[in-house]
This record gives sequence, structure tokens and C-alpha cells, in this order.
Amino acid sequence: MHGWDNFIVSPVRSRYDNTKKVGDKDLILNTEIFTHKNVSNNAIVVGLPKNKQTNIKIGDEVIIHHNVFRRWHDVRGKEQNSSGFFSEDKYLVNDDQLYIYKNKDQWKSLDDYCFVKPIANDDMFSLDKEKPLVGILKYSNDILKCAGLNVGDKVGFIPGSEFEFIIDGERVYRVRTKAITIKYEYEGKEREYNPSWL
Repeated sequence: MHGWDNFIVSPVRSRYDNTKKVGDKDLILNTEIFTHKNVSNNAIVVGLPKNKQTNIKIGDEVIIHHNVFRRWHDVRGKEQNSSGFFSEDKYLVNDDQLYIYKNKDQWKSLDDYCFVKPIANDDMFSLDKEKPLVGILKYSNDILKCAGLNVGDKVGFIPGSEFEFIIDGERVYRVRTKAITIKYEYEGKEREYNPSWL
């Protein structure tokens, strides 16, 4: 199965990630269909676009936009699928809705995006747990590598450019490549911030 301009994906487990295992029981975290935080972002590629060259292969795991699997209510209160809905377990994904893919156990970010790991705030007068607009580059891309930025570098990004994802149990921010503004030198006291609820 192939799309013309779109990738075809299926959810890894289900459309929504709204349960958590507590002992031998499943705890339902949220029953609302419109809350974007509980929509799954993990998918498996089942079809490639015929009209584009890509390094992504069938069977690769991808991280996608939350609106692909999301359901919503129209003005009459009727439940609707997203515009990418193809069948109950297949969805069409545009290039701008796909951010990173996993091939042979290694995550590879697409050129327009990178992922930054937040760091703990060392300001004793701040109530924020993490340092704003600064993080450690976790998943880079070819454009940033050409600019001299590598995985593990401490970088800054513009306000409002970050969007939270959970990848392999770690909380990271998806940041557009053009939103990375600076490379900082390490001070020696930085530590990654990964909350216990993950």
C-alpha cells in the first residue's frame, strides 16, 4: 500500500495513550477525546509516498503530530475522525506532521526538526523546575551538524518553539531547526531534567 504524497501509518498500540499500569490494574488517566496530551504520537509506517524520496522504510517507528489520531466533535456534537483517517488502523500523514523516525534502534530526526532535553533549573529563586529556553540537544539533524551543533551540545531556542514529546521514556521538546539560536558552553553544573512520573 502506498500514498501519493503521504505516508500511511498505524498506531503502535492505540490512538490514545490514556492508561497507565499500576500493579496489575490499568488506571484510566483521561476519558476526553479532544485532549491532545492523551493522543498517541507513536506510529508504525505501513506505506510510503510514491511521489517523494525518503530514508524512512516500511516498519519504521515514527513520532507524529497529535492531530493525526485525534477524534473531535463537530458543531452538532457528532464525533469525527481527523482528516488523515483512512481506515480504523491506517492514517495518512503529511511531511510536516512527521518529526523523527527510528531505523535499526536509532532515532533520526528530519531536517526541519530537532529534539532538546530540558535541564534542571539551578536558579534558587525560581519556582520553575527546568531552565527555560535552554536544553541539551538529544536528537540532531544534518542541517545542525553542518552548523557545528552535535548531540550533547547545550543549546538555546526561541520562546514558544518547543512542543513536548515522550520518546523512549524521556521527556524531550521538539524544536524547529531554525528556532535554535545559540550554542552555550557548559558550566559544569547542568543536569538533565526528567520528572519521576515518566
